Amino acid sequence: MKSPLLTLPGAVPAEGVDEGVAAHYGDLFREQRALADGTGFVDLSHRGVVAVTGEDRLTWLHLLLTQHVSDLPAGRATEALILSANGHIEHALYLVDDGGTVWAHVEPGTQEALIAYLESMKFFYKVEVVDRTADIAVVHLPAGSIAPVPESVVVRETPHGRDLFLPRAELEAFAGQAGPPAGILAYEALRVEQHRPRLGFETDHRTIPHELGWIGSAVHLQKGCYRGQETVARVQNLGKPPRRLVFLHLDGSEVHLPVAGTELRLADDGPDGRKVGFVTTSARHHELGPVALALVKRNVAVDAPLVAGDTAAAQEVVVEP
Repeated sequence: MKSPLLTLPGAVPAEGVDEGVAAHYGDLFREQRALADGTGFVDLSHRGVVAVTGEDRLTWLHLLLTQHVSDLPAGRATEALILSANGHIEHALYLVDDGGTVWAHVEPGTQEALIAYLESMKFFYKVEVVDRTADIAVVHLPAGSIAPVPESVVVRETPHGRDLFLPRAELEAFAGQAGPPAGILAYEALRVEQHRPRLGFETDHRTIPHELGWIGSAVHLQKGCYRGQETVARVQNLGKPPRRLVFLHLDGSEVHLPVAGTELRLADDGPDGRKVGFVTTSARHHELGPVALALVKRNVAVDAPLVAGDTAAAQEVVVEP
């Protein structure tokens, strides 16, 4: 879904998964600094929006999600996953309940598969699941923002800022009074700095929550049964995940960033060394320079120098080995 904000001055369209919104508006680092200072906004209107209504909505979702939501207070933000039977991550939901509806935004294009799964699990529960992507746009305001929010808009407030579920028809008017726009590249650079994983970027077909540090924030370890719980409990109580998320400081002298999927090797092993991981997201940060998130094998020493393709990389621990 193409955003009307692509007509704003300087807007350069994003590509790939984030197609439909602006990659940037002409000055990536200025946009990052504005967000870090609590000003401006990010157009996330390409993300899917799913609404769940009905008196059983919270108890029903509690049975399906990795998060404890049966008693979720109105207005409290949370995040949750849906796992496969083998414990692999299939969906990531960013939730808030407004007292009558659970609102969730999800990765672009994933809402149809999510809704299909939810519909298949309704049984006798009094719930209704609706795709609201066509009429509701997600807009992000950074932490510290004082931009006014219309009273009727549902807000999901987190330590990283506020996600607004804004009527799509009001998107252009809101942009006109919300401060300078920042593109998805600025938003992603700050996400990488904050070590926050993203479905489809830090995940592949075999990712389990422990690898990305999603235990606690998106996975509740003391709730009842849900699909994939056996794997979560077994790894938590008896073992360690095979991989772990790391933050990388990349060699700033390189012109090009290593793209997602770039193989990681131990620097001491040379160019023919064995693969020990791969880059998941890379970005140019306004203060830290070139950085990345990556998945590495659990047994890689936390202080081992790495090479991403031809680029030297120093690790910072995100998930303990």
